[in-house]
Amino acid sequence: MSNDATALAGTATREFDPAKERGILVVLPHPDDESFAAGGTLARAAAAGVRTTYLCGTYGDMGRRMGKPAFTNREALRDVRTEELADACRVLGCELRFMGLRDKCVEFEDPEEVAARIREVIRQLDPSTVITFYPGHGVHPDHDALGHATVLAVRGLDEAARPQVLAVAVGDREEILAELGQPDLACDIEAHAETKLNALRAHRSQTEAMFAQWQKEREQQEREQQEQPAQAEAGERPVGGPMTPKAGEDEQANAFRDEFTKRERFYVLDPTAPTLLEELR
Repeated sequence: MSNDATALAGTATREFDPAKERGILVVLPHPDDESFAAGGTLARAAAAGVRTTYLCGTYGDMGRRMGKPAFTNREALRDVRTEELADACRVLGCELRFMGLRDKCVEFEDPEEVAARIREVIRQLDPSTVITFYPGHGVHPDHDALGHATVLAVRGLDEAARPQVLAVAVGDREEILAELGQPDLACDIEAHAETKLNALRAHRSQTEAMFAQWQKEREQQEREQQEQPAQAEAGERPVGGPMTPKAGEDEQANAFRDEFTKRERFYVLDPTAPTLLEELR
């Protein structure tokens, strides 16, 4: 466990109010990362008049999804995803900048050079909070690498000029809690959940299949609800309520949907502490 994670283990999660921030900069590698990881927080901040900016590392042109059914191809995917991201940022009320790094290759970039570029944006925008992926707990190598570079970027600033660094940990929730403890902060996004979902819908090539699956599960649950009265009259056992999670993957999916439309959770990182990527070297 990294030094910053050790300090956080066992702490109680506190409320994060983005309306109180001077500005929020989100630094993540791909189009749609902003909506999945912090869309509700960005929407809530923008609604309060706080300046928000998404610094996107790549154009997402190496993504595997082409829509379902497919409506694009590898050659056109960069244009599709940048347009989708621009639409999503408009929904969220968020400014957009690109770094132009190669998708799926961020881990091979010089982290100090990437950090210097991020640091320059921080100096320009002067946000009070920067949100990125938790280095070593981002699942995707691009996530880990850009999260690490973002920590280095803040570390290189004078202490008085450093924004707080909030990190999103991705992966199995039980494993994350076991390794990192409870998240340090949580942002209530229920009032902005539909805005977040609309931003995700804007990433059509990546999320259309997900929304279709959710609709299918919702329709199945509605059918089960309708069947319950008849089953009760026949003396059969009911099959479950409107939000009854199913076993295995369906249960995880229901928990995931519930979490990302109600509260977005973050770990506070100490930029002076070694990241997990540095500890593994």
